[in-house]
Amino acid sequence: MNLTACFPGKYIQGQGTIELLQQLIEKFGSRALIITSPSARKHIPCNLLSNKDLSIIYNFGGECSETELNKVSDIIKMENAEVIVAMGGGKVIDTGKIAADRSSKPVIVVPTIASTDAPCSGCAVTYTNNGEFEKVHYQKLNPAIVLVDTKIIASAPVRFLISGMGDALATWFEARSCANTDSANECGGLSTLAGQAIARLCYETLLENGARAIKEYSEKNITPALERIIEANILLSGIGFESGGLASAHAIHNGLTALPETHDYFHGEKVAFGVLAGLFISRADQQEIEQVYNFCSAVGLPVKLSDLGISRKDHEKLMIVAQKTSEPGSSIHHETIAITPQIIKDAILNADDFGRKIHLSSFFTYA
Repeated sequence: MNLTACFPGKYIQGQGTIELLQQLIEKFGSRALIITSPSARKHIPCNLLSNKDLSIIYNFGGECSETELNKVSDIIKMENAEVIVAMGGGKVIDTGKIAADRSSKPVIVVPTIASTDAPCSGCAVTYTNNGEFEKVHYQKLNPAIVLVDTKIIASAPVRFLISGMGDALATWFEARSCANTDSANECGGLSTLAGQAIARLCYETLLENGARAIKEYSEKNITPALERIIEANILLSGIGFESGGLASAHAIHNGLTALPETHDYFHGEKVAFGVLAGLFISRADQQEIEQVYNFCSAVGLPVKLSDLGISRKDHEKLMIVAQKTSEPGSSIHHETIAITPQIIKDAILNADDFGRKIHLSSFFTYA
């Protein structure tokens, strides 16, 4: 395999950047389809809301599923949209990316929360109509533009930012596993030095700024620490996971989606627990395990099964998770050991054991 890395066409981050959206749309065409959630719609600039010739607004149905994608594809054709704008959270963004790719249109991504690393990547995930993981889709190109307004990001509930840190937390550990096993990254090649360095920088940025950013976020201040965490969640993690590769953390996330009780928890929250279980699969040293658990505890990420609504006593359900995690083609096979469902189940229980024993007085309560 060749060394391969993927990047968005342009990344713009700052306060008030949403006001650039119209001129960015006009670089690609004269008619845009803006896919947005009801909560994100309020952030669309008035000049776009009032200009029916330039923009068509579509309210996202709630799930990035084939049902939803068929609806969006029909609208793109019917309205002759020349550019797609995906504005909202991860599933809105993934819907916009897949629909744009299938129709060979450029996509502008405008995240309104920093809850996942979806905005910059050229891959997206579909789910069943019931919210169970279904398939990863790879687009021909990454988004043309990623437009991040930190004022909008800071107005969302803090739980979204925390979830984004959980997703970003996986970046370095999965990239490291892929490098150790010469496994393909999400760009279809081996990771470059740049991909590995960005993945490592993502982890270091989280450790240095995460707890401070949460405190400042609760005070509604857009500070350098918060700006760095937003960049880590969206840009560093987005480039790092795609150019570095995936391994156990996201595979365990996918397994957890098989349990209905986890559907009320965010992607990054489940990924974070996948990181913890993955540390036991990769036989990480004690110091590193403690460092990651301390970080999760400090910012409010799950550290035990009950934090995700799962009972450790329900071994039948845990085996369902393990079996889905270890399916052929799963990224967990990028780890350095041969994987079986029993190994995954044991790692999940070991992660839960460690999380139940650590001191959680600093555990952050969601606002």
